[in-house]
Amino acid sequence: MTEEFSKDNLGSRAEEYLESVVSKNLEMCVEVLQQYENLLPLANDVRVVSRCIDAIASKACSEQIASSFSRLEYSSSGRLHMSKQAAKSDSDWWIEDISVLRVDLYERVITAMKCRGVRPESIAASLMNYAQRELTKKSTLWNPSGQTKVDIISGSNGQEKLVVETIVSLLPVEKSVVPISFLFGLLRSAVMLDCSVAFRLDLERRIGSQLDIATLDDLLIPSFKNSADTLFDVDTVHRILVNFSQQDDSQDDMEDASVFDSDSPCSPSQSSLFKVSKLVDNYLAEIAPDANLNLSKFMLIADSLPSHARTIHDGLYRAIDIYLKAHQGLSDLDKKKLCKLIDFQKLSQEAGAHAAQNERLPLQCMVQVLYFEQLRLRTALSNSCDDEDYKPSHQSWRISSGALSAAMSPRDNYASLRRENRELKLELARLRMRLNDLEKEHVCMRRDMQKSSSHKLVSSFSRKFSKMNFFGHSSSRGSSSPSKHSQRTVSKVIERTCTSAE
Repeated sequence: MTEEFSKDNLGSRAEEYLESVVSKNLEMCVEVLQQYENLLPLANDVRVVSRCIDAIASKACSEQIASSFSRLEYSSSGRLHMSKQAAKSDSDWWIEDISVLRVDLYERVITAMKCRGVRPESIAASLMNYAQRELTKKSTLWNPSGQTKVDIISGSNGQEKLVVETIVSLLPVEKSVVPISFLFGLLRSAVMLDCSVAFRLDLERRIGSQLDIATLDDLLIPSFKNSADTLFDVDTVHRILVNFSQQDDSQDDMEDASVFDSDSPCSPSQSSLFKVSKLVDNYLAEIAPDANLNLSKFMLIADSLPSHARTIHDGLYRAIDIYLKAHQGLSDLDKKKLCKLIDFQKLSQEAGAHAAQNERLPLQCMVQVLYFEQLRLRTALSNSCDDEDYKPSHQSWRISSGALSAAMSPRDNYASLRRENRELKLELARLRMRLNDLEKEHVCMRRDMQKSSSHKLVSSFSRKFSKMNFFGHSSSRGSSSPSKHSQRTVSKVIERTCTSAE
């Protein structure tokens, strides 16, 4: 079929047809590749496959450049910019055409497009479309929503495994180009199909770099090992959190503080930490009822973030309380280890009130909660006192027995509480002085008992005791005694302490 036998033979005519017709049309290039799928590797020897792949990449790149120029428009200031209204470029029509190719040919086409400079967004859209087409033929394991039931595919089916590994290797390196829900779907597929460790670690690293935009459904990766294992893959989530923490630390070292406004409440890295901490607390609460979840794995997830990531520990306390309720066989030592993760000083008022009466917590934790609640009340009173130092004295109101008058403003009520608190402190100081006097008198009486007769001792004791008048000036205010709720709470703690001591 070459020119050695005759002029314009079939070889030269086929070559001319490929050059003038097929290479000018992307659909025809794809059709030729489909026809040559069964002729590999012979088709590579005659360079038909490589020429069609180069033609597809060149056509897609040229279409994209032309579309980019068509979307340029002038702003009000006279500058050229890309139109934001065109969310999906018209030049990406080739995505559906190349999705019919076999996975090895598809990989070569995408690689050629990357070399030609096709946009990463278009590459990501093509990969998502190809995964949707190939991985949903027999299952929905890559489904990012997690609402559809996952059909398990046997690990011996190498076609789906090859597709997943190929798509992971072709993912763009640019951050936030690929949606995180799609990355989680690929990770579920990689775990289920037992893909190579390198591909799974690559997905975990990509997910960790943008974990702050993930949802709880994304993190709930089912465990596909055996029935005795946990319901969810906790180890994979822990590695993702480690990647997030390492990525966050490296960004803190490299980012320039001048890029952000000085009056901003927190840096982007700190904001992402807050979001991830809430996500982790919700994840812990979701996996806590699992009976097969041991304490070490639970604590590993809870302690995977730095201490400054949580400004409030209500979510962590809720998750730990659920775990204690589901695992009632924990020893006191394990409960103490688990509760050490909670900073009771960072609990809200509602969570603190719940923790003070939570019998599942160790006694030491309940005592800590009560102590911090007293500190919080004292701090609130002292802050109100500092604010009241600038008020005129003639605006002060006096209240008795701790009852707040309805006609008073909040600042007047705080001022009255301040005066009550001051008077109570003075009264306590007087009581301490009287107790010291009583101790001295007691020592003297013991000396007198050794020297004097019993009749003189009784008369001396009665005379000295009448002089002291210990209860003569004690305050009768109701605010000096603890509230009924605090008495009940403290009595419960004392009763439990006595029971445990027995």
